[in-house]
Amino acid sequence: MDNNISLDLKIWRQNDAKDKGRFETYHLDTVSPDSSFLEMMDILNEQLINEDKEPVAFDHDCREGICGMCSLYINGRPHGPDDDITTCQLHMRRFKDGETITIEPWRSAGFPVIKDLIVNRNGFDEIIAAGGYTSVSTGGVPDANAIPIPKHDADEAMDAASCIGCGACVAACKNGSAMLFVSAKVSHLALLPQGKVEAARRAKAMVSKMDELGFGNCTNTGACEVECPKGISIANIARLNREYLSAKLKD
Repeated sequence: MDNNISLDLKIWRQNDAKDKGRFETYHLDTVSPDSSFLEMMDILNEQLINEDKEPVAFDHDCREGICGMCSLYINGRPHGPDDDITTCQLHMRRFKDGETITIEPWRSAGFPVIKDLIVNRNGFDEIIAAGGYTSVSTGGVPDANAIPIPKHDADEAMDAASCIGCGACVAACKNGSAMLFVSAKVSHLALLPQGKVEAARRAKAMVSKMDELGFGNCTNTGACEVECPKGISIANIARLNREYLSAKLKD
């Protein structure tokens, strides 16, 4: 029995950040429900190339939910209608035969469009760079238990460090805020003794860079936590606020 589905794809096309952009609609027949969303996009591009049309530009790399490159806004949700996954882990069985799927890039002043569905996420790299490094000299690779760390702190630091920097939090936020991302990067160092030396400077520098790049303010709607593929908690935002206010008070 043929279980393949047909789909209409309403896709955002934009030449660059200066172009106004527009939606274009494409039709696909015989899409396997077992294929991934990115495989479906590959099929579409093969079809467009065979029709001498320009393929849709979209970002991807590992296709294993590790790198966070597959940043697509699908039917009003970052990474699509599933929880705790990236777009590359989304399968077409989540959609119905004959359904229209709307596909857009991340929408944020901090993520200018490069082309079609690809946005420039260098802002995240600039925020991390602004945070600097840890100056604690550990010499060679120390034993895992050389620096005692309470298990609760270690667990929270590891949870925060699981952030892959995909930008779903920014795309989900009505303000285009990067606070969940920044708070995760600040938290996983602030919770560990090696990261405490530069903690105050790091919090101020990363928040300042985030503001400079045009990311919006956090109004605590919680949408970022809901859409984060790694389940990063908004408790990290509260920690970042404490770190930042403490640093400012010291000044």
